[in-house]
Amino acid sequence: MSDHYFTAQPASPDQRRTLTVTLAGRALTVQTAGGVFSPDGLDKGTAVLLREVPAPPSHGTLLDLGCGWGPVALTLGLLSPEARVYAVDVNERSLDLVRRNAASLGVDRVVASQPDGIPEDVRFDAIWSNPPIRVGKAALHELLLRWLPRLAPGGVAHLVVQKNLGSDSLQRWLTESLPSEQGYAVSRRASDKGFRLLEVRRAG
Repeated sequence: MSDHYFTAQPASPDQRRTLTVTLAGRALTVQTAGGVFSPDGLDKGTAVLLREVPAPPSHGTLLDLGCGWGPVALTLGLLSPEARVYAVDVNERSLDLVRRNAASLGVDRVVASQPDGIPEDVRFDAIWSNPPIRVGKAALHELLLRWLPRLAPGGVAHLVVQKNLGSDSLQRWLTESLPSEQGYAVSRRASDKGFRLLEVRRAG
């Protein structure tokens, strides 16, 4: 079996590398490694998400779903230092990198966790995600139906999805699966460089 970024224990050597990236308008030094998503820097989809998404709430509980080495979680932590930020991934190497990067940057309210490590009663005021499309449609749908209904009243999720990997069909599925009569509103917030930024809003 090949070593995917959604593998819990990557088989590839854990060779750390240091990069300079721009997050929250600041040039920062972070660690990445092989066996995680986009180890060579900020991928195009995440860059679109961070450029197009509105500012996160200053307080509350925020979620980076599928965190990789942490660009989204670190951005949330830098922009909203009073909020608690959960960074979720199945990849243990990714979680270790997030913890190390958050500590080195002084972002002390980021909690990196396996999915089952977050208490079921936690609700999120914002969810930002570059979801793992390549896990397959069934697994992706299961993932989103696990986490999007955990939006707090008035909470908003933003998902960046490449157009040629099914962003439009995913938007239709979200609209059907999270219907307006249950208090959800699904829309496309932006299109940029072949990506769509989808928004899921829960009524307050």
